[in-house]
Amino acid sequence: MLIVFKWLTLVLLMTMSIPSVSSGMSNGGYPSIGRSKKILFKEVCRDHKQTFYCNSEFNLNQQVFHTNGYIPIGNDKRANRLEWEHVVPVHVFGQSFREWREGDPACIDSKGQSYKGHKCVEKINIQFRHMQADMHNLVPVIGELSRLRSNDPFAIIQGEERRFGSCDMEIANRKVEPPENVRGNIARIYFYMNDTYSGRGVVSEKNRKLFDAWDKQDPVDKWECEKERRIRELQGRENFFVSRRCLGGYGGGFWLPL
Repeated sequence: MLIVFKWLTLVLLMTMSIPSVSSGMSNGGYPSIGRSKKILFKEVCRDHKQTFYCNSEFNLNQQVFHTNGYIPIGNDKRANRLEWEHVVPVHVFGQSFREWREGDPACIDSKGQSYKGHKCVEKINIQFRHMQADMHNLVPVIGELSRLRSNDPFAIIQGEERRFGSCDMEIANRKVEPPENVRGNIARIYFYMNDTYSGRGVVSEKNRKLFDAWDKQDPVDKWECEKERRIRELQGRENFFVSRRCLGGYGGGFWLPL
């Protein structure tokens, strides 16, 4: 009986230590995209200030320094500014919401005119706000690249046109080919968003094969595992497509891709 009691006590303690998705520490507590960005900047990336695609460094003032060979293509001020990009664009999942497509009786501006789209669904739908603010789907990027990518999908682009110096980022014909070292990260974020917010059309049959290949070709690394752990603790929701590949301890422990 003593052994059974100890076992039940251990299970209860473990259960209490797991953040609840519906608690204030879950992404249910972060329905604001602005708040999510601040948490990512100050807590998640506190000691890893490198942009996602090109590994440029950024500082506490969110200025970007191209220390890894990135060359801006113009005089865009955003080339030296940090921005937070949705890996799965808001436009992709936003269109699945009725308020985005059709509007809502509550979406009336100060002039009495009805409106729809991003502004309406953000006002009305709590799930959209959770999706928009989900920290697993946000990465730090060079502002210029965010502008050029816009809502364009990821794909393989024929040829190897290098427009951004040594950064192997290609953007052409409304398609984006990211560097090889983040392709698996992108695939696992898409899989997470598709699984967590089912029915929103995040992963199509067309791009599933591509993401399956990227997932295998680019396994998790130490920072991806650590980033997932930090977001999971802050947001209360796990990216299982990352965490299942990460074995051992975090934060000074060891990691191994499965």
